[in-house]
Amino acid sequence: MPDRTLTALLLLSQTGFAADAARYRDWRIYGGGHDSIRYSALKQINRTNAAKLKVAWTYDTGDAFNGSEMQCNPIVVDGVFFATTPKLKVIALDAATGALKWSFDPDDGRPVIGKRRNRGLVYWADGNDRRLFVSARQFLFALDARTGKPVPGFGANGRVDIREGLGRDPLTLNVTSTTPGVIYKDLLILPSLVPEDLPAAPGDIRAYDVRTGKIRWTFHTIPRPGEPGHETWPPDAWKYTGAANNWAGMALDETRGLIYAPTGSASYDFYGANRHGDNLYANSLLCLNAATGERVWHYQMIRHDVWDRDHPTPPSLVTLKMGGRQVDAVVQATKSGHLWVFDRVTGKPLFPVEERAVPASEVDGELLAKTQPLPLKPPPFSRQRLTEDMLTNRTPAARAAALEQFRKVQSAGQFAPPSFAGTIVFPGFDGGAEWGGQAFDPETGLYYVNANEMAWILRIVPRPRAQGTTDARGLYLRNCASCHRDDRKGTPPEFPALDTIARKLTEGELSTLIREGAGRMPAFAGLSREENRALTRWLLFGDETTVAATATRNTLKYRTDGYNKFLDPDGYPAIAPPWGTLTAYDLAKGDIRWQIPFGEHPALAAQGLKNTGSENYGGPVVTAGGVIFIGATNLDSKFHVFDKRTGKLLWETTLPAAGNATPAVYEVNGRQFVAIAAGGGKSGAKSGGSYVAFALAR
Repeated sequence: MPDRTLTALLLLSQTGFAADAARYRDWRIYGGGHDSIRYSALKQINRTNAAKLKVAWTYDTGDAFNGSEMQCNPIVVDGVFFATTPKLKVIALDAATGALKWSFDPDDGRPVIGKRRNRGLVYWADGNDRRLFVSARQFLFALDARTGKPVPGFGANGRVDIREGLGRDPLTLNVTSTTPGVIYKDLLILPSLVPEDLPAAPGDIRAYDVRTGKIRWTFHTIPRPGEPGHETWPPDAWKYTGAANNWAGMALDETRGLIYAPTGSASYDFYGANRHGDNLYANSLLCLNAATGERVWHYQMIRHDVWDRDHPTPPSLVTLKMGGRQVDAVVQATKSGHLWVFDRVTGKPLFPVEERAVPASEVDGELLAKTQPLPLKPPPFSRQRLTEDMLTNRTPAARAAALEQFRKVQSAGQFAPPSFAGTIVFPGFDGGAEWGGQAFDPETGLYYVNANEMAWILRIVPRPRAQGTTDARGLYLRNCASCHRDDRKGTPPEFPALDTIARKLTEGELSTLIREGAGRMPAFAGLSREENRALTRWLLFGDETTVAATATRNTLKYRTDGYNKFLDPDGYPAIAPPWGTLTAYDLAKGDIRWQIPFGEHPALAAQGLKNTGSENYGGPVVTAGGVIFIGATNLDSKFHVFDKRTGKLLWETTLPAAGNATPAVYEVNGRQFVAIAAGGGKSGAKSGGSYVAFALAR
């Protein structure tokens, strides 16, 4: 960036920012606004009357199925409530009554194969041209917001294939987008979700023309020759490795024209022998020129990630009073339980950072970074190292089993290398912080983050290799077992069990799924027709056969043995509570104001073991009425209202299924509503497909 431009931005950052109440009275944008602070200036519902909330309307999508989820944060535009269903239909409802106006099916009536996720939509208008943008499978759709019909002039008949334009054969890639992009003028800047094992597409960040669907700019998160950061990878890595993608979403400083995009790990995310180096721009916070995609600054929080430490949530753009002046900052919460706070313009950390020496890997071929950065302030919102005294005391038998497991693995805190014996990752692969996002209150300067406290075991095992011929089980172990486990039991719901797949899919459907991929699952288009058929029939019918082995892009020597939570014999966390928390920070001071256990296990609560906390997914919204609205808790299916200053529970109710989504807060005809998707489906909880809106009784 030219020096004069940086100087101008620095001057702008010192002018201060006052929260404009009018700016925060609607919910037209995912997360409440481009600053991604999940704040509402509405205060009809407040700490004095929140206990009087009643259901205003409920809409059942009818789309729920076993294991389905619904993570959508709805948007509300001119009294119309736009959302998605478990099968990724788009619906438009009357925001005051929940009555259906129209719906759009991206599959055009075809059966839905596998679980799908979507966290929201994007709205854009220019005069009478009003569009909704939504992603489903490999397509980005543009819909007429008034009718739900695809816009003919956008891409091919209203959609573009986002596998295209990545410099590789689109038919061999699995690319989708589960989190909405952001609009800057006439650009839609889009996140992407790609597989975490190889083969995986590169995680390029791309801006699409909102009218035509053409790509206007691309930022290569795996730099190509001649681009800054290319030297942090092997010379040809950009051709064969993948990910380093922004899947969690972005924040936009509209005034400055700056986009802030956090990125995830490179593929394969647990063993990096083929990607020696720091691997820019994986695991980084990127600040890009929103008009051109040019890098303004970046900060890499994890070098050469082998712990799946994706940045899981959009950053928050906040204004803090520090050192007697107003500072525009950007805050990034992490899976490891840390908050990173940067000057929004320069990228300089606003609190001290320690460069910590970390151990080398015992796994042959692996070459880890020698040091890693960690913020010294604010303090972490999750515990950082699991020790014996932190194991469960729920019952003597549970503790004994936990101790036996614990003493067989390694537990050395953050950046303990993956190992053959097994390494405790704590907080686990799902955080700490997760995709629901965080809330910031401009009135008080408090910042709210809900988090998981679950330990997982990361174990490295050999990846079988094909030599001339291969049997069907060998195909499975080489390509599928790192996610679905050697025994095909998976880690539901994230990685479904495959030992019962014959009850769910036909031979044709499973063959298509293997070839094209879905969600985080790679597209195994590189398998021959014979290999695909052998793998399909072995999974469905147990047919044993041997076929000629084709060359594969995944030649890595090692994989993991699956995603393994550290549980006691009864299926509860093998660590002492809390298993989930809700934390409030005074961001300007870098201190924790309060922290409470968040969520319960109903079966344990019935036995008197309450306030344990639980896994939770979906974020909070804070309001000028002095309250925090949040669902999120997996197993008790509660929707909660807390006092934003103290964390005191003011009211709660039980939803039809867990509210694993962020609420939307909006106003229609002078009445304030708060609505949430009740989709459930995580951690063995029942699935649902309803939207529930609450308001004060008239």
